[in-house]
Amino acid sequence: MSMTVVVTRDVAPRIRGFLASTMLELAPGVYSAPRLSPAVRDRIWGVLRGWFNPASDGAVVMLWQDPQLPGGQSVKTLGLPPIDLVELDGIVLSRKPSNTDD
Repeated sequence: MSMTVVVTRDVAPRIRGFLASTMLELAPGVYSAPRLSPAVRDRIWGVLRGWFNPASDGAVVMLWQDPQLPGGQSVKTLGLPPIDLVELDGIVLSRKPSNTDD
């Protein structure tokens, strides 16, 4: 079990209500659970994925400790902006796709 953090931006009220019922809301849109099992974390993510509206401008980011990965944490995202997590020399970096229309 490890600390899990979820950050939301411009999501439906039912998503925020659901997260507040399963985790501690530390600040508006920021939720934390100190000892969430992988099974419970996966169920929460399944609800978030099912309720999330991809046509909205909202976003959800979930992260937790994962010692098996470079950087020691896993990250899942829904919504915009899309990012890629890449490992470079043992460091995990986030990369936004470049805008090729310029």
